[in-house]
Amino acid sequence: MISANNLSKTYNGVTVLNIENLEIPKGQSFGLVGNNGAGKTTFFSLLLDLIQPTTGNIHNNGIQVEKSEAWKPFTSAFIDESFIIGYLTAEEYFYFIGDLRKQSKGDIDALLEKHREFFNNEILKSGKYLRDLSKGNMKKVGIIGALIGNPELIVLDEPFANLDPTTVNRLKKIIKELADDPNVTVLVSSHDLNHTVDVCSRIVALNKGQVVKDIQTSAETLKELEAFFAV
Repeated sequence: MISANNLSKTYNGVTVLNIENLEIPKGQSFGLVGNNGAGKTTFFSLLLDLIQPTTGNIHNNGIQVEKSEAWKPFTSAFIDESFIIGYLTAEEYFYFIGDLRKQSKGDIDALLEKHREFFNNEILKSGKYLRDLSKGNMKKVGIIGALIGNPELIVLDEPFANLDPTTVNRLKKIIKELADDPNVTVLVSSHDLNHTVDVCSRIVALNKGQVVKDIQTSAETLKELEAFFAV
């Protein structure tokens, strides 16, 4: 589904991402790990056409992302708080996204009810603007917002950060359920190796913008990654 070829990004003469070739098939739960500055968010930003590549290209379901917007109807993402609209309440935001994705109010209400436990009674019907929520609660809103409209590709950058342990476990359950659908491709980046290995069937590690590990998840994957990053 995702294909990156000779993809690079350079800022002020410094190359922060350099991927010769990377293929992510449809239906895969794909984890991207690495230290700060490894290139994880840069890769996702290129995939979502938020920045332009210095060289090469990236395709989403055969569509070169910077050449056409035809990939947008089946793609969703939550990268950071800039993806939400601070002057809306959670419900207003969900209905707004639903309208963009041609979902009825009933569709949105059903989705929110399904994930009511994830919100932990702190967000819905609170009357708070999104800008007044904690970082963790903003993230919850952004993640559930990314599920609206049954997208085929879901991109989540550092979804486990700023979440308490109970919410992390609930989020893992959501991601695993998404990954069980062969028509849904889930891309997750994280600093947390344990969480990423738990929810992803394939792990790619980046270091200084380059792919240094590409592993099909097994019982030994976590130990292998921990050993690599311990050096």
